[in-house]
Amino acid sequence: MKIFEENESVVRSYCRSFPAVFREARGAELISTEGTHYLDFLAGAGTLNYGHNHPVLKKALIDYIQEDGITHSLDLYTTAKERFIETFNRLILNPRSMGNYRMQFTGPTGANAVEAALKLARKITGRTNILSFTNGFHGCSIGALAATGNRHHRGGAGVPLSHVSRMPYANYFGEQVNTIAMMDKMLNDPSSGVDKPAAAIVEVVQGEGGLNTASADWMRKLEKLCRKHGMLLILDDIQAGCGRTGHFFSFEDMGIRPDIVTLSKSLSGFGLPLAIVLMKEDLDQWKAGEHNGTFRGNNHAFVTATAALEHFWSDDAFSRSVRGKSRLLSERLNRIVLRHGPHSLRVKGRGMMQGIACPDGETAEAVCTRAFENGLILETCGSNAEVVKCLSPLTITKEQIDRAMDTLEEAFSAVLSEPVSSRSS
Repeated sequence: MKIFEENESVVRSYCRSFPAVFREARGAELISTEGTHYLDFLAGAGTLNYGHNHPVLKKALIDYIQEDGITHSLDLYTTAKERFIETFNRLILNPRSMGNYRMQFTGPTGANAVEAALKLARKITGRTNILSFTNGFHGCSIGALAATGNRHHRGGAGVPLSHVSRMPYANYFGEQVNTIAMMDKMLNDPSSGVDKPAAAIVEVVQGEGGLNTASADWMRKLEKLCRKHGMLLILDDIQAGCGRTGHFFSFEDMGIRPDIVTLSKSLSGFGLPLAIVLMKEDLDQWKAGEHNGTFRGNNHAFVTATAALEHFWSDDAFSRSVRGKSRLLSERLNRIVLRHGPHSLRVKGRGMMQGIACPDGETAEAVCTRAFENGLILETCGSNAEVVKCLSPLTITKEQIDRAMDTLEEAFSAVLSEPVSSRSS
């Protein structure tokens, strides 16, 4: 690892938590140069919903490359893009009565999709302010970072982050506090100091913010609030989308219709960069090239995304399997809490996006370190990195989930039996 330490910027982060050099990956496993097999409950921070090197997706990509398929095309029309658009409409949008949404292929990161969504909302409404939420995470470029709550990431901006009003997320003050009513009062009060917003941007499950979840009722009320005050509803589904919660979209069983949806991470299905902004047709008010970028639409990613849609979303078998594994994961996590900390630990999240909240970040970090030593890779999230986050590929087997949970339980048992003073040493 000396070559990385001597040549790579100190900004690197994940490698500090998982000090190994990886050479292979298959399904839910990463394999190091030393031959150690790790169960991957990080999954590219939610980018590998279909696992590493899925054979169907890999074959589609290899075939395309061998046939000299287009690699780079700016936003030119290509057969790879055509097939993706047709398949995405047929298997995802039309069955969900979302055929009136247009697709914008932005630069290939989720942050770029968020930047485009915020710009578009401001362009349409003529307003500059955005409502974002406590513990929300939307990216590290300046516009997306302004809507992000995390102090650590915001501290790297180097400039003031403006034109955003932070509001309390669904259960930020507990279940008894009506945060929608709070927002409504502030938006109605001309002396509240909150300028009329162009949009509200929200995650149904706050992946980086601590696995906080919004209920269907809260989301419906938020949508109603947006309509009342003439602002757009932007749904950031970058980490919680593409099946992570048991449905393709995290919001699709909630009875809402966001104005704009951002997708990235697992959209390509193979770890290749691809991002989309979905917008209702009447909101497509861009001028040609107004939100530009050299890498708008990755043709290799179109190929693997199309293969993933055909293989996993042609019927409901995959989503049903995800919901079944979600129940198993929830059962095992709750068992750990009951056995090792019923008064100090708590299960959080939804679907295959769950974890255990610990009393503090030191405990959570120690659990993840111990788990890694025993062949399980997972990270922390939350305001103080206090939540141990399980984000495995959705294609993981039930046997692998059980094996990972055995390892995680051992880690909790070992760490919680240690003196508190020794955990950060």
